[in-house]
Amino acid sequence: MRAAQLIATFGGVGYLRPAPGTWGSLAALPVAALLHVIGGPVLLGLGIVASFALGWWATALETKGKEDHDPSEIVIDEVAGQWLAFLPVSIGAAHAGAALWALWPGFVTAFLLFRLFDIWKPGPVGWADRQGGAFGVMLDDLIAGLFAALGVMLFAWLSHGVLGL
Repeated sequence: MRAAQLIATFGGVGYLRPAPGTWGSLAALPVAALLHVIGGPVLLGLGIVASFALGWWATALETKGKEDHDPSEIVIDEVAGQWLAFLPVSIGAAHAGAALWALWPGFVTAFLLFRLFDIWKPGPVGWADRQGGAFGVMLDDLIAGLFAALGVMLFAWLSHGVLGL
């Protein structure tokens, strides 16, 4: 496998069927947790930037000359978006000095909200998806990840702030 193909498919995860985007999102979570354990939210943030930049490059190479600008095996966009959705969980764990695994509801919420926004493509997510090209492929998932991250923060505020759980 070429480097661009390895990156675009997140080490081949994009070839899993059915629902390669869901597999890519699931595979992103343990790697996000590992990044958090090694370097906290800062390393995860750097991972988001790196996955977006490398994903843009790899997607451009993998789709060059092809009619389909967003083939299902390319899941690096889901990885970048899922990592962004997970970032508030990482920040919360670091801020509270808690074990990352203690915030498991945040894992679940980040995953479910990201998949919801990635599939539904509301507003700016759909707009970015329609831009075409490698940048659009990456951008729609980053925006979906941002929406999911905001949802994670809202649910955390409701759970911890309002309900006092």
